Amino acid sequence: MNFANSDIAGSYLAGSLCHQLILFIIWLSGFQDVFSLQMPPGSRQIFSTSELATPPSSGLFQPIEISPAVIPHYPLPPGDALPPMYPSFPTTYNPVLTGKCPVNFSAISSLMERTAFDCSQPLAAHVGNVVCCPQFSSLLHIFQGFYSTSTDNLVLHDAVADDCFTDIVSILASRGANSSIPTICAIKSSNLTGGSCPVKDLTTFDKKVNTTNLLEACSTIDPLKECCRPNCQPAIMEAALQISASQSVVNDNKNVVGIPKSFDTLNDCKGVVYSWLSRKLPFDAANDAFRLLSSCKVNKVCPLEFKQPTEVIKACRNVAAPSPSCCSSVNAYIADIQKQMLITNRQAILCATVFGSMLQKGGVLTDIYGLCDVDLKDFSLQGCLLRSLPADLVYDNTAGLSFLCDLSDNIVAPWPLSSSITSLSLCAPGN
Repeated sequence: MNFANSDIAGSYLAGSLCHQLILFIIWLSGFQDVFSLQMPPGSRQIFSTSELATPPSSGLFQPIEISPAVIPHYPLPPGDALPPMYPSFPTTYNPVLTGKCPVNFSAISSLMERTAFDCSQPLAAHVGNVVCCPQFSSLLHIFQGFYSTSTDNLVLHDAVADDCFTDIVSILASRGANSSIPTICAIKSSNLTGGSCPVKDLTTFDKKVNTTNLLEACSTIDPLKECCRPNCQPAIMEAALQISASQSVVNDNKNVVGIPKSFDTLNDCKGVVYSWLSRKLPFDAANDAFRLLSSCKVNKVCPLEFKQPTEVIKACRNVAAPSPSCCSSVNAYIADIQKQMLITNRQAILCATVFGSMLQKGGVLTDIYGLCDVDLKDFSLQGCLLRSLPADLVYDNTAGLSFLCDLSDNIVAPWPLSSSITSLSLCAPGN
């Protein structure tokens, strides 16, 4: 989408341009997952926090010492609100724990720190779908397996689960994470209990599941193949079915398969399978695997909410050439959609298809994206598309929290071939 810059006249130009450049640099400090100062071609770096601060200490309960903010806060024009990613960094403190969760959290401190960064206070709601919630879910899976390592249990009892869940959220909040993570991610303490899954102990699990195949399929996951030619995902599903079955039947291939009691039971049993995997894999390997599996899931759906584009349909229904009124209506609609969250490049393709299909159903048959220069990045907050592969926010003592925006060049959003999106797949034929 094209935005016109205001003309600045006369002697005011030089000083004002410098002032605006500084404001623009600070405004861009919104996003990215940066692993080095040398950026790969086709990527751009945008920062979420630019305060100079000392790096966090490795000890879980030692407070991070953050120096006072050194960012100049320039006044904004009247009526303009702060950008969603305006640089900020929450203070940290020592958490108050329940004292009823018998776990040495220091053993998983690196995962706790990573989750706190990924769910940082100013960014959690904007990156919840693709960064924060997948990492928070992975942490809970690993914690569940870690908690039961010295016992035969693969889950936590209800009372202990409540206390441990409370402590986990308290620790994350004390490290700068958003205290509303459970609400943002729709995750409860019951996720640690195994719910209605009938198998919750290691002995029974090992008897019912082909653990050799499960571990072989999920110990090493190919990030380029798993989402389209899954290997670990069906192994987890098979194990969940085996322990969730209330009865068994013989399928066409003469294999005994289980019939789960309900969809909720199957999901609860998948959590038990994740717990088992967490006991067998190193923490980092388990986290990488769980994050990759989450990315396969989130990249299959557009997470944005679309209201009925009545005004856009009215302005663009009979348009066959670039129209100021049509493009203005499209730009206004997408600008509002863009405010919701950061999405991945794959999600942007799906979102563009969803919106285009809505327009086609309303009678807009012309490729409005091409006519109005609508790009994929226009569907993501502040024009930043995240990569489809899992990414974390990374802390740097000079740049703060940052992550990588993908597809920095302008790629026109694809106009759907039809108003139906039921058959849309981002996998190559045969995958």
